[in-house]
Amino acid sequence: MKMKKLLLFGLIIFSSYILAQIPTGYYDGAAGLTGAALKTKLSEIITNGHKDMGYGRGTGGLWTAYFTTDVDNYFEKDGTLLDMYSENPNPNINGAVNDAYQYKLGQVSVGGNQCGNGKNYENSCYNREHSLPKSYFGGSSATPMANDAHFVIPTDYYVNNKRGNMLYGETSSPTQTFSNGSRIGTSSFPGYSGTIFEPIDEFKGDLARMWLYFITRYEDKLVSFYNLNVSGTPFDGSTDKGYQQWIINMLLKWSIKDPVSQREIDRNNAVYNFQGNRNPFIDHPEFIEQIWKSTLSTDEKIAQNNLDIYPNPVKNNILFVNGKDIQKIKRIEIYNISGALVQVVENPFSKGNNIQLRNLNKGIYILKAENTTQKFILE
Repeated sequence: MKMKKLLLFGLIIFSSYILAQIPTGYYDGAAGLTGAALKTKLSEIITNGHKDMGYGRGTGGLWTAYFTTDVDNYFEKDGTLLDMYSENPNPNINGAVNDAYQYKLGQVSVGGNQCGNGKNYENSCYNREHSLPKSYFGGSSATPMANDAHFVIPTDYYVNNKRGNMLYGETSSPTQTFSNGSRIGTSSFPGYSGTIFEPIDEFKGDLARMWLYFITRYEDKLVSFYNLNVSGTPFDGSTDKGYQQWIINMLLKWSIKDPVSQREIDRNNAVYNFQGNRNPFIDHPEFIEQIWKSTLSTDEKIAQNNLDIYPNPVKNNILFVNGKDIQKIKRIEIYNISGALVQVVENPFSKGNNIQLRNLNKGIYILKAENTTQKFILE
């Protein structure tokens, strides 16, 4: 079973410890906003306090960040580098290492495997990968983007090099497949026919939320990125949507199919400690569908209802819900932060848009309605 499937029904289970990592009031001002207004407010929030820690030469900068942001405490749990381009997430049996190879953090001089340049094969060393290729926003000199640990990740040198500036995508006809199943091929995703790099399913949501972070944090620079006129640019020239529609469609699909994991939550906290800002789409994945909309047909996208809970925190044990066609929802399930089912309501909105919460203590809960989940706090 995939690690993320261990999060009940793909829900994002927040412990009180995890929530404590989000500074009190960090997202003040975002409540009640949607669309471009919400995106702009989030951009202001995550720009404030962001410190450019540098790229790093041998040590420092991103090399230092990776000692806390990208350690494998989740699969092999052995303290090696967690590289999304080589990590094999299949269940570990009897302590066996599933990865084709592993990297130790740090420079070669101290027993690590980091490098600037590697060999023409996998498993020579790891370097720094701009998950959104830097050629699309001005290159290594374009700071702080080029040094931002929220989307610049450690990966195998060879796979990174073979990807080049390919966009992420999906392919049904791969021309090259790497050790963990990541692959290169002609896009089979609606709206694009170029050559793409497809990561494995385990990390598609992680990378989608990194890309959405990018166009939110650097909203004020998106037009200038587009005006670089780089062939194959993912940008659409706007500040609200940010990317071409096919990319938005794909990122929304990936973010739903691969929900936030404990690893992402921990990484978000570590990056915050390192450079002073957060990825809002890890803290609040519901923001994604409050800002962007998919144009895929019903058959092409995951069925979903966009639900808004208000007020949140919920008061007086009455939970109100807004959403399209909510009267068609047949069943609501409510889980506590431990993943235990604590209340079920059949045909919850047949007579209105509120739910009476019964015998629930104050705390954090997850509401699940068919393929949609929402976090709420009960006061």
